[in-house]
Amino acid sequence: MADHGERCRCRWAGNTQLMQDYHDHEWGVPEYDSRALWEKLMLDGFQAGLAWVTVLRKREALRAAFAGFDPVKVAAFGEEDVTRLLGDAGIIRSRAKIAATIRGAQVYLDMQARGEDFSAFCWQFVDGKPVMGDGVTLPVSTPLSEQMSKELKRRGFSFVGPVIVYAWMQAVGLVNDHEITCFRRPETAAG
Repeated sequence: MADHGERCRCRWAGNTQLMQDYHDHEWGVPEYDSRALWEKLMLDGFQAGLAWVTVLRKREALRAAFAGFDPVKVAAFGEEDVTRLLGDAGIIRSRAKIAATIRGAQVYLDMQARGEDFSAFCWQFVDGKPVMGDGVTLPVSTPLSEQMSKELKRRGFSFVGPVIVYAWMQAVGLVNDHEITCFRRPETAAG
């Protein structure tokens, strides 16, 4: 991906190419695809207790290990798969996070079977359009992420506390928290 040089970015993007590329091309872009929203929620769960750059570095290995985050395939994972994943040095090897991803696939499919579209479920919390942050503060959670976290937990998801959920909401464009001076703020606001 192209280096955008001296463009003014959100401070959290830092000065590494990987983080800058993520910021410039993904973070805050509204995502409407149900499967992609679910994948990103699972990846944010893997971040718990770690830096996001760790997940970015391992993202392709996680995708390979979890069958491209195909919920049908992941929902069918059993103990043999868990053992295989725990032995995969390319991924974040946490039994709890692996189990949460498998369970998350099952919940996703249960919602689908009941006629509940995951994208529609997610976007209903923001009335179908991104919530614009003030561009100055960067909260770690909000009443909205607390509400969404409760609903996700009620359905059976785990590793979806209000802080993880808010980070995910920012990442998938449910919330636009690009800084006021960031070149991506108006671009992502346009959807």
